[in-house]
Parts: sequence; structure tokens; C-alpha cells
Amino acid sequence: MTTSTSGQKPITSLWFSTTFSIIGLGSNLFAFFVLVSASRKTQSRSRSSFLIFLLGLVVTDFMGLLVTGIIVVSYHITHFDWQAFDKNCYLCNFFGLSMVFYGLCPLLLGASMAAERFFGINRPFSRTANISKKRAWGIVIIVWSFAFLLALLPVMGIGKYTLQFPKSWCFLTLLQDSKNKAFGLVFSLTGIFAVCLSFILNTVSVVTLCRVYHDRESVQRRRDSEVEMMVQLIGIMIIASLCWLPLLVLQQRVDVTCGKIPRDTEKLLLIFLRIATWNQILDPWVYILFRRAVLKRIYPSLHSRLSIMSLYPTLTASLRRKYTQESVIN
Repeated sequence: MTTSTSGQKPITSLWFSTTFSIIGLGSNLFAFFVLVSASRKTQSRSRSSFLIFLLGLVVTDFMGLLVTGIIVVSYHITHFDWQAFDKNCYLCNFFGLSMVFYGLCPLLLGASMAAERFFGINRPFSRTANISKKRAWGIVIIVWSFAFLLALLPVMGIGKYTLQFPKSWCFLTLLQDSKNKAFGLVFSLTGIFAVCLSFILNTVSVVTLCRVYHDRESVQRRRDSEVEMMVQLIGIMIIASLCWLPLLVLQQRVDVTCGKIPRDTEKLLLIFLRIATWNQILDPWVYILFRRAVLKRIYPSLHSRLSIMSLYPTLTASLRRKYTQESVIN
């Protein structure tokens, strides 16, 4: 494996890797401060838990770019020989583990956020919908732990992390022996399942919100906060699907010839990897751009009317009066 072939430009460069990392780190850092500021101002419990999921996602994206970016940029600066420098594959295993961990976390967190919004919108009075900040952080930590244990499998002997073309990064081995095939299948199915689950839950939540918006009794009081969260969540889902599905599908359809992967397939894998890592750059701009403060400038009639009666327009008039009286008394 070589970085470039005779007379051809290298397909990777220090300039590209450095610029890519700086843009991604800057975007996620900016999004982090936006989310922290929003979490301090919000008083809604559902909004607070949703912001915690977003904070977990932006921290994951930031650390993913930082860890992998340092190794890749260092390689381009020093041009060290991986085989000589990393004889015991410690660095390669760490890099591959980081790729799998920071790749699965956004997909799994996206599915967790979709589930939280599904219960919050469709089962508003159930205990499942009332997620506290502590419980939200607990779910984020569970997702991190699950993704880390999954990424640890090759280190434990199930599969293997190996150096990939053009010798600047490590990933799971695509050669189809039984253990590598098993780990690759687990990795792909976990990611695809998370994307499909997000799509199903988000679709149901959007349909529910559309029904509320078109209810005659709720025309005057709209669920602006719910809509803001769903717009952000759908944006995250679309970006994750477009960025990760090509790589997840390709690594299960690699044709190995004489124990080697064709060079065209290696180049395609590198391209799909770059597309996948764009997820970590585009995610923060979903939080930055699709906020009510920004949406109101585009759509001025979007007003915040946070009322429990406007959120559940199907309640009868008597129940509405009862809840209103009790809320005034309390």
C-alpha cells in the first residue's frame, strides 16, 4: 500500500486533514456553547433532557475529530512507518477502536433521542416520557458504554483492526474470515438498526405533531418547542443516514480476490469514510441553525406558546377547565 502511485497526486494530504479537523472542531465547540447557553435558559423538562442528548452528541463528535485528527495529521507531518513504529499494533487498535466507537455513538444517540421524543409526544403522561436530567445523562453513558464494548471486540479477539489504504488510518478488517465477518456484520447491523429505528420513531412523532397542528382547537397555540426539537432530530437523522449508510453497506459487500481487496474498492472505502466523518462536522450546524431564534427570522409567525392545554388538544372542555383551575390553585 502506498500513498501515491507513480506520477499521480496523493489521494490524502496534510492540508485536507488539517482543514477538515479544524472546521469540525470549531463547529462542535461553537455548538457546545450554544447548547450550554440554551440549557441554562430552558425551564421545560422535556427540552432539558433533549439538550442533554444533544450535548452528549456534540461532545462525542468533538472528541472523535480530536482523537482521530491528531493521529492522521501527525502521520502526514512525520510520514512515520506504521509497521516499524507500531509493531505491536497498539496505535492501530486504538485508532480502529476510536473509528468504530465514535462512528456508532452518533447513530445510537440519534436513536435514543428519537425514542425520547416518541414517548414525549405520543405518551406524554406516561412515566417513560418524564426523563430527568440525571436519567438522560444515564442513557448517554449507557450508549457510550455499549459502543465502547462493541468497539473493544477486535481487541478481545473477535475480528481485527488493520491498517487501511493509503496507510494513514486503521479500521476493521474487510477480509472475510469468520471472526472478521462476524464483527463486521455486528457493526453494520447495529448502525443500520439505529438508523431504521430513528426513521420509524421520528415518522410517527411527526405524524402526531401534524395532527395536533391541524386540530381546530389548537390552531392558536402551537407546539413550537416540540417542533423545534423534531426539526433538529430529523436533521440529525438525515445527516447520519446519508453519511454512514454507504460505508455500512459497502463493508459488507467487499469482494476479496486472492486474499486481497481490489485497489478500486480501497479507494471507494476511503471516499465513503470521508463522507462518514462529515457527520461530525454537519451535526453541530443542525443545533446552531435550526433553533427557534433562527427559525423565527425565517418564519416570523412562529411564536412560543407553551401551555399544557395547547399540547394536548384532545382533552375535553371539562377536563381543560379542571386542569386550568387546579393549576391556578396550586
